[in-house]
Amino acid sequence: MQRMKPGFWDYVKAAFNARPAGMFVPPNWVGLGAFGLLGLANPGFWVIGAGLELGYLYTLGTNKRFQRTVDANALKKSQKSWIDRKNDLLGRLDGESRALYRRLEERCQTILSQSYGGTAAPSTSLKAQSDGLARLLWIYLKLLFTRQQIRHGVLNESSGDREEIKQRIADLETKLKDEGLAENLKKSLSGQMEILQQRLTKREEAQEKLDFLDAELTRIEEQAELIREQAVLSTDPDSVSNRIDEVTAALDGTASWIQQQQKLYGAVEDLMVDAPPISVGPVAEEA
Repeated sequence: MQRMKPGFWDYVKAAFNARPAGMFVPPNWVGLGAFGLLGLANPGFWVIGAGLELGYLYTLGTNKRFQRTVDANALKKSQKSWIDRKNDLLGRLDGESRALYRRLEERCQTILSQSYGGTAAPSTSLKAQSDGLARLLWIYLKLLFTRQQIRHGVLNESSGDREEIKQRIADLETKLKDEGLAENLKKSLSGQMEILQQRLTKREEAQEKLDFLDAELTRIEEQAELIREQAVLSTDPDSVSNRIDEVTAALDGTASWIQQQQKLYGAVEDLMVDAPPISVGPVAEEA
């Protein structure tokens, strides 16, 4: 899903509230107020004011230069919103995971720098590479966050490890073999063992997911390094863009898997939207 470009009514709304630099109140509001007051003395001014207002909104709302300004402001606002969401996720990661993300982010910035450093490459190719790498980084970040959720939510140290749970199940099995146990006690011990078996199953499932997450994280890291090497050797930016597209397309299944895990461990963001933008240049330091 791509970012929604402002439509006609968005331009009209922006024209209604347009305020030149240095003015505290939009001039359109002043005009409407003036005709509103004049209309109290002569209602004909309301008709004149309405016609002028419609003409003003249509003229400014369809002006290409004004539309480009509105588009730029909308894009800037969208990018800031995404960067804030990305930084929020980063702030909730542990130090190790943040370091992994920053390392991949630096590698992606290196790819862009190598592809376009000192060349007049088409802006469309640069945007394609930037968008593709941003998508790659966004999936990587969500993998890191999902891994941390599973680690802390299921495999936290306070609830005991799998071997400890297995030992407790074995102890209960031994006790249940005692034919002299009272029926109520036997029922209670059986209930405990059933709960422990369910916990063990959940932990084994969680470990399998962690193994998958670790494998996917490594795969993305290796893919990014392969793209970087290709960017060094290739003289065609479009070939690098195509390679990035292939990599991100191959990760669609991973994105769907993460969404499924979010339903289990708490949804955070929608992966099927544009990712936070990536820029060429130094990575911002953590606050």
